[in-house]
Amino acid sequence: MSGGIPVNAGNGTPWSTGLCDCFDDMRSCCCTLWCPCVSFGQAAEIIDEGSSSCLGQASIFSLIACFTPCIFLYTCYYRSRLRAKYQLQETPCNDCCVHFWCLSCAMCQEHRELKNRGFDPHIGWQGNMQKQNMGIEIPPMVEGQMKR
Repeated sequence: MSGGIPVNAGNGTPWSTGLCDCFDDMRSCCCTLWCPCVSFGQAAEIIDEGSSSCLGQASIFSLIACFTPCIFLYTCYYRSRLRAKYQLQETPCNDCCVHFWCLSCAMCQEHRELKNRGFDPHIGWQGNMQKQNMGIEIPPMVEGQMKR
């Protein structure tokens, strides 16, 4: 940080929506406010490209949140990964500060970013892959020479 401005704030692509634009997507906003573990799990599953499940990530979120006040340390890791994946700017401040001061707003922004990039966090990684593959024509099965 130099002079109160994040060092890499000018580098990268701007987020598709602002941090405080939570009400632009009421579904994600309500989910994040009333059940943040589910909201986090959904986004984490997409960011992990299906290598982790929504249920697993939601459970980890819940355990950390129940036993420590430091859930922001875990959630900011996923914000950093999302930013790195899409070369997004680290604004308005570093990821841990955003998640410490504005956890719900940050998680809503991450949901909106995924949606604006063609993902629906509510249907999970597999659902998104199926949705993307619906436009691909699958060649018909051809019977081979061997028969019983």
